[in-house]
Amino acid sequence: MAEQLRLMHVHAHPDDESSKGAASTAKYVAEGVDVHVVTCTGGERGSILNPGFEHPGITDNPGLISEIRREEMDRAREILGITQDWLGFVDSGWPEGDPKPPLPDGCFALVPTEEAAEPLVRLIRSFKPQVLTTYDENGGYPHPDHIKCHEISLHAFEAAADPERYPEAGEPWQVSKLYYQLSWTYVRMKAIDDEMTKHGLDNPFAERLEKWERKPEDEARLTTRVECAEYFPVRDAALLAHATQIDPNGFWFSIPHQVQAEAWPTEDYQLVESTVETSIPEDDLFAGLRDTSPHSDEPSVVGR
Repeated sequence: MAEQLRLMHVHAHPDDESSKGAASTAKYVAEGVDVHVVTCTGGERGSILNPGFEHPGITDNPGLISEIRREEMDRAREILGITQDWLGFVDSGWPEGDPKPPLPDGCFALVPTEEAAEPLVRLIRSFKPQVLTTYDENGGYPHPDHIKCHEISLHAFEAAADPERYPEAGEPWQVSKLYYQLSWTYVRMKAIDDEMTKHGLDNPFAERLEKWERKPEDEARLTTRVECAEYFPVRDAALLAHATQIDPNGFWFSIPHQVQAEAWPTEDYQLVESTVETSIPEDDLFAGLRDTSPHSDEPSVVGR
């Protein structure tokens, strides 16, 4: 009997699991893959970004945002069909100003990586994923929590397999493949822009595209494209569950699913390390793992 396939996504805040890789998550869940999301913080310092959001009492009690965002995560989790754990760290917030102010004491970004990675090592050893995804070294975008999420994910990926590290955190487990999630890339945005033009529609990202400097090295990072267009509606439903963060009339939803599917029907990843043989480009995060899950003592560096 084939081993149960297990996929772990590591994210910084509630809603990240729905804005990054949610359609491919839904695809794998539909295929019977066990998908687990790790959420590093509670999003406590997040602003209410949806101008239409209303909740009794939040004006007088801004601290309710933490409770509300947990409830939103509950709904998104049900929509996506995943399991999920909170690491329990406190949102660092988005520092604004020039110069930027110091980060608040006790926030996630200031926790030493060795300490912050321990609960993730514990979860990896318990869940035993063959595949783990997280953000690149820039955090996808340079939010301090996203960068810290990247740091602890790489640290935990390596440490979870080492019996001498975190000996109290469970039996060692070697994750077979490590990926970075790639959200908006120039080539994807250009393809959508071309398709919107073909359909006589205005692209909400046109201004951003004009300012984007195309870099071949960025495009070279894209190793793995997972076909998942039929799950774009599930992705959007999960996004809308995060009502404090997502405006249903906003840019997220201004590109028709048909246009998205014709222009760019995949969600994209960069394979960083693998202990199994695979060929680039891939169309499956589990390439090299179907029907068998061999492990080696030392992971081979693919592109980090």
